[in-house]
Amino acid sequence: MATRVFLPEEMDPLALVGKRVAIIGYGAQGRAHALNLRDSGIDVVVGQRPGAGYQAAVADGFEPVPIADAAAQGQIVNLLLPDEVHGIVFSESIAPVLQAGQVVMACHGFSFHYGLLKLPTGVDFVLVAPKGAGPQVRRQFELGGGVPCLIATGPNARSETLRLGLAYAAALGGARAGIFETTIAAETETDLFGEQVVLCGGVNQLVIQAFETLVEAGYQPELAYFECLHELMLTVDLLHRGGVAYMRKMISNTAEYGDLVSGEKIIDSGTKQRMREVLAGIQNGEFARQWIDEVTAGMPALTKQRQQTALHPIEHVGRELRSRMPWLQS
Repeated sequence: MATRVFLPEEMDPLALVGKRVAIIGYGAQGRAHALNLRDSGIDVVVGQRPGAGYQAAVADGFEPVPIADAAAQGQIVNLLLPDEVHGIVFSESIAPVLQAGQVVMACHGFSFHYGLLKLPTGVDFVLVAPKGAGPQVRRQFELGGGVPCLIATGPNARSETLRLGLAYAAALGGARAGIFETTIAAETETDLFGEQVVLCGGVNQLVIQAFETLVEAGYQPELAYFECLHELMLTVDLLHRGGVAYMRKMISNTAEYGDLVSGEKIIDSGTKQRMREVLAGIQNGEFARQWIDEVTAGMPALTKQRQQTALHPIEHVGRELRSRMPWLQS
């Protein structure tokens, strides 16, 4: 079945008129949402605890208030905090002040899909997920464009909730690129899968183990870094711009033939089976339970990985090489 894409004429520009949106958290996504909405003429209040996010909001012309105050004021309350703090912040500061008719929003469905948030009676949920990092959401809006958005409502949601979600996505700039209908389960599970097998887990392990293979074979660490990490951006840019066929067209014939004869030796049917196992663990809630347990324990495994990564030779070599390329930071 084809995915429904909402057209600009299906958005109700008046849906958010006279309503206030509470942005909870002023990190990368929170800042982009708050600024884009304000520039679209939407009334925004920022709920943010003291700290760097609070100061950033003030610098951008907002007057942040405590999270509970913002949640009480907003007809739409968007949780733009890390997944691992959703549950405690929601239960302590948001749920007690919600009233029937308000709408809770997030840009990732994790907390709703896995039951970490218990909505009061009469309060709906809508997911609006821009498919881009916060700075990109802001930058594309400023350029007159937007990034695609996913949208989904909770079970038995009022029709008004979808109408508000569409208006919100349009105010972010999403209607300029497409607003795609999905479900909370589908967004959550595909997002986690992509992070684990490709974007983070897959790529990081591929890069690190390829680097180690070359160094262990006697090659200079600098060459290993250039070939296994630095030049990755060139390929990713081509993939992002035009897809797999375009990337293969743009690289050298030698590189394309290497793709042909070696790609499936590295990523084979066994890899795909392990991908299916990862997906099953996401679908049945095993990963969510592991992550919640990790957070509850103070994130010991994550802390250990961070420490080990900081000590890996690829980090030492990378810092030295990147210091010679200041243009990378521009």
